Amino acid sequence: MRIVSVVGTRPQLIKVAALQPALRRDHEDIFVDTGQHYDDAMAGNFFAELGLARPDHSLGIGGGGHGDQTGRMLIALEPLLLDASPDAVIVYGDTNSTLAGALAAAKLGIPVAHVEAGLRSFDRRMPEEINRVVADHLSTWLFAPTPAAVANLATEGITAGVLEVGDLMFDLAARISAEVRGPAVLAAIASRLNLAISTGRYLFATVHRAENRSPEAMAAWTALFEAVALPDRPVVLALHPGTRIALETAHIVLPPNVIVIEPQGYRTSLALQLHAAAVLTDSGGIQRESAWLGVPCLVLRDTTEWVETVGGPDSSAVLVGLDRSAAIREIDARAPQGQSARQATDRAAGLRVVQAGAAERISAALVSAEPPVEVGT
Repeated sequence: MRIVSVVGTRPQLIKVAALQPALRRDHEDIFVDTGQHYDDAMAGNFFAELGLARPDHSLGIGGGGHGDQTGRMLIALEPLLLDASPDAVIVYGDTNSTLAGALAAAKLGIPVAHVEAGLRSFDRRMPEEINRVVADHLSTWLFAPTPAAVANLATEGITAGVLEVGDLMFDLAARISAEVRGPAVLAAIASRLNLAISTGRYLFATVHRAENRSPEAMAAWTALFEAVALPDRPVVLALHPGTRIALETAHIVLPPNVIVIEPQGYRTSLALQLHAAAVLTDSGGIQRESAWLGVPCLVLRDTTEWVETVGGPDSSAVLVGLDRSAAIREIDARAPQGQSARQATDRAAGLRVVQAGAAERISAALVSAEPPVEVGT
């Protein structure tokens, strides 16, 4: 098949890195980067690090509001798709690039394949929820990562074209995890970033979602960080450029014992998670990565589409929202300060993550140029 792959953000580049080798072995793949993450800190270094081919088309859309950004993507994608005349367009996840790619293809009568179909947070206030719902209802192939995702689609009346394939990000984490296990990896990162940290003696954090950039939300999560950050166990915050601007605009200062670093490449981010006492994040990708690595994760949201990772006290992740008391309680329970260094050391030394083959399943499903039969038939 001739396929156009549309991406635009860091998590999507990770998924493409997992799928691209199989896709280019079996198909003609035209790689389009919308530029939704438009600086090197967020996306540029991923190409070299993950062995990604450079995009065949870079649209350079950049930032802007949701309507403005999505509209400019649509305008840029339509002539490109008309010229390429692909058999299918692949979109990934739940971003504005996903929505624009699905809409542009569907309006031109080009079949859409949605990777990570069926995920639902059931919170329509999230732009990502709108994007993923619309993309699913426009798609011919719906590549679901989990049984829960398949069930969500069935609830919405979507059964034709659905195939449970597993998680592409899991396969990439499995491929890279052996490279980040050793304590020397963290020591090298700490030296490069000028960080006084060691295994199990820091917390790793990211915050990027729109709902966590309001002044009220930022005041809440910075207070949460202040409560859990200690002089001998600081919070290392990989600060998203958009979040940095929002903090500066609101004149909110990060508390003591919160160490800010730039967004990191894939291996560094994975290593910083693995060797941390715990992770605090509103990122679905990091929530999943921490689960595969076995790292306690406090999710700074009230809902999640990755329901498999949350649950009882033995689950890897727990929803705390922006509740400071809940965060203190969960860190004390999951990563007690006196035990977290030993826990993290043992976890890293014993880490074994085995690839599950999501990329092979997706590529094979596209080989026939026909969507899978209706689930259950």
